[in-house]
Amino acid sequence: MEIYKIEATENTPLVDLNHNNHTMLFEGDSRPENVQQFYSPVLKWLEDYSKHIYFLKDLNNSSIDVLCNFKFEYFNSSSAKYIRDVITALASVESGVNLKINWHYEEMDEDMQEAGEEFEEMMGIKFNFIVE
Repeated sequence: MEIYKIEATENTPLVDLNHNNHTMLFEGDSRPENVQQFYSPVLKWLEDYSKHIYFLKDLNNSSIDVLCNFKFEYFNSSSAKYIRDVITALASVESGVNLKINWHYEEMDEDMQEAGEEFEEMMGIKFNFIVE
């Protein structure tokens, strides 16, 4: 398994997925021209990570802390579907994993705050809301 990292562009977020320290970061704007093409490798990595965690958990015989930070400045409706898929993939990671999702937003950005709250409610996963 390899670390997956894509630098941010004007239309796509920074994506940094690290299986070694169990951290994930999505940061910036998400409005790729082809949203499926952009997010498909991310979802594939998360699928592989879930298998990786399963074996690690058995080897360590202890829980593993997994941290995911969402620091979006903007995302379009097409990206929202894939962000939901990312959260679903995170939620499906084996039990014995302590999943922590941080949803960052600017103090004055009520839309981004509400988007995080909607994902939290829709997915049934507790988010930590962090005001920047």
